[in-house]
Amino acid sequence: MSLKNIMSNYADYNLWVNQQFVNWLSLKSDEMLYAEVPSSFSTIMKTLDHIWSTEEYWFSVISETSLLEKKPESELSKEEIFSGLLNSSKKLADYINSLSEEDLVKKVKIINPWFECELPISDYLLQVINHGTYHRGQIVTMGRNIGITDASNTDYNFYNVVKTQQ
Repeated sequence: MSLKNIMSNYADYNLWVNQQFVNWLSLKSDEMLYAEVPSSFSTIMKTLDHIWSTEEYWFSVISETSLLEKKPESELSKEEIFSGLLNSSKKLADYINSLSEEDLVKKVKIINPWFECELPISDYLLQVINHGTYHRGQIVTMGRNIGITDASNTDYNFYNVVKTQQ
């Protein structure tokens, strides 16, 4: 399997898994989604907004475009956060799927207040999706702490199995 196929599949997985989370969480009450829970971010909605914001940052790095400003989480409805995350994931998947193998190994330099590096686009894609996975795991744990115990299986392998059965 080529790097192009792996990265495209991983970007498609990211869109799928975020859709699974939105479908799951959209059925939950605002009381649950905005309940304060000790974690990196204090609510499920703040965590989803962080995943979205971080995905937008990495998209700007990968696509070498300006980072678009978005309203702070406190000014957004849960529907805006859900749709913003899904639109961002779709934009990322579409962009990655449009790249060639050569594009994916192109190095992009980052200089920001936290770090400096120059890595291939494929490494940055792995970063953004792994970052989302980390925080989605936190959301599942946050949910368990407030009584949400019906999270579905969103492992990458499960995605690959489901995809091959469609």
